[in-house]
Amino acid sequence: MHSLRQSYEAHGQGHVFRHFDTLDAAGQAELIRQAGEIDLDEVDHLFDTLVRHPGAGNDAIAEGLSPAEFIPLPDRGGDAARWAEAAAAGEAALRAGRVAAFTVAGGQGTRLGFDGPKGTFPVTPVRHASLFQVFAEKIAAAGERYGRAVPWFIMTSTINHADTVAFFEANGHFGLDPEQVHFFSQGLMPAVDGDGRILMSGPGEIALSPDGHGGSLRALVRSGAVATMEAAGIDLISYFQVDNPLVRCIDPAFIGFHLLGGSELSSKALPKAYPEEKVGIFCRDAAGRDVVIEYSDMPDRLTHERDADGQLRFRAGSIAIHLFDRDFVKRLGTGGDASVALPFHRAHKKVPHVDGTGARVEPTEPNGWKFEMFVFDALPFAKNPVIIETAREDDFSPVKNASGNDSPQTSRDDQLRQYARWAKAAGIDLATDGTGLPTVAFEVTPRFADTTERFVAAWRALADPPAIGEGTIL
Repeated sequence: MHSLRQSYEAHGQGHVFRHFDTLDAAGQAELIRQAGEIDLDEVDHLFDTLVRHPGAGNDAIAEGLSPAEFIPLPDRGGDAARWAEAAAAGEAALRAGRVAAFTVAGGQGTRLGFDGPKGTFPVTPVRHASLFQVFAEKIAAAGERYGRAVPWFIMTSTINHADTVAFFEANGHFGLDPEQVHFFSQGLMPAVDGDGRILMSGPGEIALSPDGHGGSLRALVRSGAVATMEAAGIDLISYFQVDNPLVRCIDPAFIGFHLLGGSELSSKALPKAYPEEKVGIFCRDAAGRDVVIEYSDMPDRLTHERDADGQLRFRAGSIAIHLFDRDFVKRLGTGGDASVALPFHRAHKKVPHVDGTGARVEPTEPNGWKFEMFVFDALPFAKNPVIIETAREDDFSPVKNASGNDSPQTSRDDQLRQYARWAKAAGIDLATDGTGLPTVAFEVTPRFADTTERFVAAWRALADPPAIGEGTIL
């Protein structure tokens, strides 16, 4: 304890222990634990390089950028035979038990006006099944289809870990074997003020926040998840975020392209719906590396630039669907090699804290700096990165906001449009409006079908198909 306090004093952070003697034994132990897990040299370096002496502006970041290449879908000019070959390769990997699902689920449903982990939010149109249930059913269906259970790793955070685990236990892990589902928490970083001093959220509590979705890679290593995968013969990690119920979380073609390309990191790209859509953009930098540039870092002139066909030139949007080689994650997440370390980014936020007297301060303006990593920053470190195109209507309709774009209503409608497309492909007479939204709410569970082809096959296999009406569940 004495050496820890000395270290904090030497770094100008002695105030962290200002109220230590007023805490009970449990409070003192918790503060020691929190303080002992912080790398003060890292905090000093981040404040110096990201806040005190920030890097180049957007125009410099964009210098020499060109659009990244991606493999187009068959109905958008892609090679259908190549896609079939990739699907076959992916299916072989699934039958061999080489694939694990990995969900980043550290957030709460605050922006949705929902009190609980975001993964517990009810999202489907009829059953009101949670996001976690949807993913569990997709993972279970893949296991049944390929004859090998797909392990599922879920990264929580300190704010929702206990509630997430309890939710799975209360719901019988949605039919999955409990041994198939692995939970661990992501890392935390302290928030600092404008002088680089660590903020305290209480007299004995450091103001900590998650280290970003990029922190998921080192959390996979530090939690032992990578070691568990290695022991089970898993070498492919299917990464997706918790807010997207449409995601094809186990996609054979995606897996196959990753394998056939000898890739360490593969990603799905989505054509941007409009220039200002808030997604990162796949680009190639001046050094010839594939990178993702955050929409906020993209100069306006490039955001709106169009090619000879009138399409956005920089149109390949990143939607946080990736495939990682296990050993690549191990190399990135272990640390110790600055040449393959993910960079941190800064965020200026309102951070509630206590002042020197221990009084609570609720800021009305941003007062603190938080540091986080982005998972897509792994892309330039990867060998043979592969980017494939996906269709928005099949893979992306996130639930982020309480209303408007990317809300529960828009996601519900997109799910219904997907079911309606499947139904029409099977020859079902179904009324829809001009956007493809059916006039009745029904639901197709992932255990029944999760693609057009599987729906058609499952529907035709029914001995007595039901009439599709309001509230039908297949």
